[in-house]
Amino acid sequence: MARELISTNPFKDIEKVRSEMDRLWDTFLFGRPQRRGFEEIAEWLPAVDVTETKSEIVVNAEIPGMEAKDIDISLNEGTLTIRGEKKQEKEEKEEAYHLIERRYGTFTRSIPLPKEVDGNRARAFYKNGVLKVRLPKSGEAEKKEVKIKVE
Repeated sequence: MARELISTNPFKDIEKVRSEMDRLWDTFLFGRPQRRGFEEIAEWLPAVDVTETKSEIVVNAEIPGMEAKDIDISLNEGTLTIRGEKKQEKEEKEEAYHLIERRYGTFTRSIPLPKEVDGNRARAFYKNGVLKVRLPKSGEAEKKEVKIKVE
C-alpha cells in the first residue's frame, strides 16, 4: 500500500479561519461587512446591460459615486469603451469609533456592439450613478474612433 506525503501548513489554515471569524464578528457587532482591500477595488468593473431596439442600441452601466467629467466614452470599429477613475472617500463618526475609507481605482469596460452604429449621433447621459449611452443604428460601420460627450 503506497502512501503519499502531503505538505500542509497548519498556521496558514488557522490564519484563514481567524480572518473569517474576524469578518463575521465585525458584521455581527457593527452591522456592516469588514472593509475590503485595495485588491478587490482594483478589480471592480461596472455592471452593463445592452439593449437593442429597431433604431438604436442602448448601453446602461452602473457607475455609482462618480461624476460625468470622470467618465470617458469612445467608439472604435464596433466596440464601445467606457473608462473612468473612481475616487471615493467615506467618513463615519460614532461614539465608539471613527472610520475613514478612501477608494481609488480606474476601470475600462469594452463592449463589442451587435450591429453597426452611427457614432456621430451617439449620446450619453449620466444620472444617479447610471450611465446611459444611446447609439443610433446605421448602414455602415464607422472606421474611426469617436469621442462621446457625457451630459
